[in-house]
Amino acid sequence: MKTIDVCLTPDLMHLYSVADRSVVVVDIFRATSCMVTALANGVASISPFAKLDDCLAMKTQGYDTAGERDGKKVDGFDHGNSPFEYMVDEMKGKRLAFTTTNGTQAIAKSLGAREIIIGSFLNLSAVAVHLKDSGNNILIVCAGWKGKFNLEDTLFAGALVDLLEGDYVPECDSPIAAKHLYLSARNDMKAFLSNASHVKRLAKLNVFKDIEFCLTVDVYNVVPILRDGVLTA
Repeated sequence: MKTIDVCLTPDLMHLYSVADRSVVVVDIFRATSCMVTALANGVASISPFAKLDDCLAMKTQGYDTAGERDGKKVDGFDHGNSPFEYMVDEMKGKRLAFTTTNGTQAIAKSLGAREIIIGSFLNLSAVAVHLKDSGNNILIVCAGWKGKFNLEDTLFAGALVDLLEGDYVPECDSPIAAKHLYLSARNDMKAFLSNASHVKRLAKLNVFKDIEFCLTVDVYNVVPILRDGVLTA
């Protein structure tokens, strides 16, 4: 039977081989939630960049620049990191160059995988169906916060492990732990995360509605996949 594993922070990626795996990158608050929302609402493509300067340079090639550092929109960028920014008609057909504090770093560290897909609660079931069809071993990479563990990404990992139970077996203890964490939180994830570090960080920036939206399950039926450095639905 195929295996599933969870990397709880990108700083642990040196422990994993990705060559035979489908890697699911998740950054619930808010990078991967934004990417899923953008592609579901008509954005043509998203090119993720780990470095700010590389992202900003894409303006000269007709891209809109998007992303954040420390939760704040970057000066000189066209868009920030709220999913609501990507629901407007003006975004349809645009090509985005995207960089964030954690999410795009996790994507960069996952390169070399059999495939890299973008996960969020917003497209949870679509991701699960895609993974079952792929038949690959799975690694869920939690973006965390600057190399540290966070709760919200681990909750998503646990939700995906739970959905795939019976089709995949845990490779070590982290998928088991993530699943138990999710099962204890699933009835009210917003309350469970009320004291989470990134929730508090966003609250200081007066970001509230994004949190509730990013914890909503199965809003979209899209699976962003990275091909040749570009994410498309």
